[in-house]
Amino acid sequence: MRKSVARGLSTGLVAVLGLALAACSGSGSDSGGGGGAVTGGGTYDGPKVDITFWHGWTGGAAPTLVPKLIDKFNAEHDNIVVKAVPQEWADISAKLPLAIKAGKGPDVAVLHGDDLATYAAQKLLLKADDIVDSLGYSAADFPPGVYDKGNYQGAQYAVPWSVTPLGLYVNKDVLAKASLTDIPTDKAGYEAALKALKAAGVQGEWVDGYVFTGTFEFQSLLWQFGGDLYNKDITEATFNSEAGVKALTWMQSLIDDGYSPANVAQDGNIKALLANDTAFNWNGVWQTTNTAFDGLDWAAAPVPQIGDQKAVWSSSTHWVFPANKGQNADKTAAAATFVKWMNDNSAGWAETGELPGANTVRDDPSLVAKYPNLKPFIDELPYAHYETVSPGINEANALVTTAINEALTGKKTPQAALDDAKAKADKILEQNRAKYGD
Repeated sequence: MRKSVARGLSTGLVAVLGLALAACSGSGSDSGGGGGAVTGGGTYDGPKVDITFWHGWTGGAAPTLVPKLIDKFNAEHDNIVVKAVPQEWADISAKLPLAIKAGKGPDVAVLHGDDLATYAAQKLLLKADDIVDSLGYSAADFPPGVYDKGNYQGAQYAVPWSVTPLGLYVNKDVLAKASLTDIPTDKAGYEAALKALKAAGVQGEWVDGYVFTGTFEFQSLLWQFGGDLYNKDITEATFNSEAGVKALTWMQSLIDDGYSPANVAQDGNIKALLANDTAFNWNGVWQTTNTAFDGLDWAAAPVPQIGDQKAVWSSSTHWVFPANKGQNADKTAAAATFVKWMNDNSAGWAETGELPGANTVRDDPSLVAKYPNLKPFIDELPYAHYETVSPGINEANALVTTAINEALTGKKTPQAALDDAKAKADKILEQNRAKYGD
């Protein structure tokens, strides 16, 4: 069986982890880390252990791919047996905190970027600075900005696994109805294409007020116009700024100008693209694996630059090490070895519609050669924006979607919708500070 050539997470690290865990009695995020005789690379040299791994990859290619990766890892490691526990993401959110507090949580798990701070603030995750260092990782090993999403109050709690930027999906047959062949890249070109499509009887982009399309389009535009969702210390929502109003007003103009129908249903825009009823859809990289595209003449491209600068929304997922009560240091070290191996062997993860986070894997020319539709999404990563790092932020984020929906359905003006959402979000942020601390 092949073993990793590089050595790291040795017995020395296990010993230090054990001392740290014992000193803190497994009572929170201070109970992890370590240092010791580590030369980097991620080999666990301790006694044989079984480690549990919780994840929410239950759809698409993941249920087939993940077991294959785990079987391969187990075959290559005599002293580690990984046992996966797949479940819905919503179930993980409900079960994981209680399981960790009871000492029955997994040894390693995957979380979305906007959940990391909430778990860290509740002391449910091990501080992983020394683990990350022992694996040889730094921010430079991942797309700009994503590594920092695992940092909370000066400590690193996570290792990036994947990124999922938004892109522009194009139905070429529909473009041809307006005698168009070039995919627009900026505001002038995009609006000219929409105008030409309208003249040909086609509403070129069906805009909506739902999370996976309209909300992420709005956030991309917000950043393009120079704004942000919150201020630097996340004490105030700022999505109602001039930039936010410009972003939402532009989206509303698509309806007002007849480029989009009103009241588009959830997923109505991607269905319209597939049915040859529209030309453009702002959607995530995950759609590259949508088998409904088979037989369609389509292309993916970076989202057009409507504002003053390039920007695009992206999500991320990260490996974390739960701070179980009485967590075993050997299992934590073995879990770190598993994380490093998974990142090193993540090229096939593109089959799930996500981009591998590790630069060494994602930037290998063989990845795009095998999955050519990923190239425009990879090209966007230098200017991608990721989740806000703040405990309890998801409740405030949900208000952005409400505001977008209210504006696009004509219930409120863009300014009023965003102002009302900002007022409610600020109260939530205040409540979060009281609940989780500054």
